[in-house]
Amino acid sequence: MEIKRFGVGDVLVMKKPHPCDKKAVRFSVMTLGSDIKIKCLSCEREVIVPRVKLEKNIKQIESQE
Repeated sequence: MEIKRFGVGDVLVMKKPHPCDKKAVRFSVMTLGSDIKIKCLSCEREVIVPRVKLEKNIKQIESQE
């Protein structure tokens, strides 16, 4: 399995949308660790997700340069 490399401030495009909207698939990374805090860019809600579960659901990583 490929290891996903992302950092704080990167935008993650997920396979499944957030329940707030059918088009809400973009999340910003807030903190890193064994649990990762992400923020929905549609409704601004913050969610803490285990790294293993999050890495399975990432479709694309948009790096912030």
